[in-house]
Amino acid sequence: MTTTAFDPSLLFSVGSFSSSYEFKVRSGVRGRNLSPIKSGGRANKASSLTTTITTTNNSNDDSSESDFGAFGRRGLILTATLPFILRLHSSTNGFEAHAADEFALIREEVRKVVSTERAAGVLRLAFHDAGTFDMEENSGGMNGSIIYELDRFENAGLKKSLKIVEKAKSELDKIKPVSWADMIAVSGAEAVSVCGGPIIPVQLGRMDSMVPDPEGKLPLETLDAPGLKQCFLRKGFCTQELVALSGAHTLGGKGFGSPTVFDNSYYKILLEKPWLSSAGMSSMIGLPSDHALAEDDECLRWITIYANDQKRFFEDFKNAYVKLVNSGARWKSV
Repeated sequence: MTTTAFDPSLLFSVGSFSSSYEFKVRSGVRGRNLSPIKSGGRANKASSLTTTITTTNNSNDDSSESDFGAFGRRGLILTATLPFILRLHSSTNGFEAHAADEFALIREEVRKVVSTERAAGVLRLAFHDAGTFDMEENSGGMNGSIIYELDRFENAGLKKSLKIVEKAKSELDKIKPVSWADMIAVSGAEAVSVCGGPIIPVQLGRMDSMVPDPEGKLPLETLDAPGLKQCFLRKGFCTQELVALSGAHTLGGKGFGSPTVFDNSYYKILLEKPWLSSAGMSSMIGLPSDHALAEDDECLRWITIYANDQKRFFEDFKNAYVKLVNSGARWKSV
C-alpha cells in the first residue's frame, strides 16, 4: 500500500455567493490543478485544500479511470449550472436593492406631507383600509379600497387624510406608479415614526382593488372586550395583537397623552381609568372600546406589560402593524 499526498482544488468559494461546494475524490484519483471557472465575465478561482489519499496498488483495479470520469461529470455539471446559480443570486440581490430604493423614495415623499399634526388621521386611514379583512370570507384587507369607501359613517373625516397621501402619490407616479395600497401602508408606518414611534419596514408590491370592500367589517367603538376579541380573531389577530394595535390611540385627541407623540401613554392612562371620575373632562377620555380593554383580565395583562415597557410595546406594535397591512393583500408577481 502506498500513500500519495497531493493538493487538488476541491473547495470552491465563488464570488459573494454564500454557499460552498466540497467535492471528495475517491481513491485512485490523481491530483491536478483546476482552472478558474469563468462566469459572467469574472474568473472565480478555487481555493486550495491539501488532501492525503490512500490508494491500493492493483494492476487489475480500474477504479481510477471510472472515478475520474465520475468526478469529471460532476465538474461538468458544476460548470454548466454555476453561471445560472450566480445569475439567480445576482438577480435576487438586484430585486432586493431595487425594492429598498423604492421604499426609501416613498418614505421620502410621505415625510414631506405627513406632519405630527396630521399623523393620527393618516394612521387611521391605514387601519381602516386594512381593517376590513375577513379570513373566513377571504375578503377585504390592505387593497386601497378605502378610496371608494369614504362616505361610510365609520370613515368620517378620512377624506382630508387621503388627500395628504394623494399629494405624495401624485409626485411618485411621475417617476413610477405606486398602488394606493402600498402608499397607504407606508404612510401609516411613517405617521408612527415621525411622532417618535418605531421605524416600521413595509413590503411593497400590493395590488389595488377596483371595488369597495364589504361593509360592516371594522370593529365598532361600542364593542365590549369579548366582542373585540372575536372581531380581531376573524381577522387573524390574537388578544396580544389587539392590545398592541389599540396603542395607536395614543395619537390624536382621545386624551391619551400628547396627541402628536407616539409612546406608551395609552396604556398608563388605561390603568388609571380616569373615565370613572366625574370630574372635568376625565370622563371623556378614550372610546368605550378602550375602556372595555381595561376591564378584561387577559387584555389587562398586556396593558400592564406595555405600560411598564415601552420598548416591548414598540416591537409588538411594529410586528402587528406589518401583519395588519399584509392582511388580505394581493401581491404583484416578481
